[in-house]
Amino acid sequence: MNFVRNAIWLSACWVAVLLAGCAGTPGAASGAASGRAEVMTESDETDGRKRARLRLELAANYFQQGQTNVALDELKQALLADPSYPDAHNLRGLVYMRMGDNALAEDSFRRAMALNPRDGDILHNYGWLLCQQKRYGESIALFGRALAIPSYGGSAKTLMTQGICQISAGQAAEGERSLSQSYELDAGNPITGYHLSNALFQRGDLSRAQFYIRRVNNSDLARAETLWLGIKVERSLGNREAMMQLADQLKKRFGQSREAAAYDRGAFNE
Repeated sequence: MNFVRNAIWLSACWVAVLLAGCAGTPGAASGAASGRAEVMTESDETDGRKRARLRLELAANYFQQGQTNVALDELKQALLADPSYPDAHNLRGLVYMRMGDNALAEDSFRRAMALNPRDGDILHNYGWLLCQQKRYGESIALFGRALAIPSYGGSAKTLMTQGICQISAGQAAEGERSLSQSYELDAGNPITGYHLSNALFQRGDLSRAQFYIRRVNNSDLARAETLWLGIKVERSLGNREAMMQLADQLKKRFGQSREAAAYDRGAFNE
């Protein structure tokens, strides 16, 4: 299910780019990426686990399509078939996060973590939930645990999310460092580029901020938020022509956005 994990993560990220805590969705039923010592093959699965895995795959597809209630129903069936399936509890946590039920989301992640304490995706998702609740110390500790797993394949996304949480917690230098490390691992992630550029802009490193935000805005992944940051960076550097080009894009492509409204008001400090 790695293709599902990546598809959900990338499609969900721009929904709240200013927060940008992209959660990792459950991967395969087991394997080295979850920190387990041995990969489970088909012959190792019980009948209950096989039924649960099929339900989980359906739930992940419904979740990706935004059908959270249907996804939740499939997860209930998966957990009836195998209550000890950590990936099902993990996705259940993501569904409840999307539904805004933080208590049930936390309960789900705790259950998943108890069943598989060395699954980096579970640790990442639980950490992001806690970050959104401003429980920064607990959140960053969970990110650290995920990053310490040698076989964990999601280091780039976890470093990115850790960096965002550190900045929210007032740890600007640490956050910038985490974002830089994430960028080194995945330079093509527009959310990392956006937040790293914003961190550099906030502390006045304008030339480096320009480098990162230009890379995002010169791609097909530019959004109102990235164009608005680019406008502010170019304005601070005195590059009026570049600023006006970005403003033209912002008004043409995202004319109803709050960023376009802020530009029209001249509210460059927003």
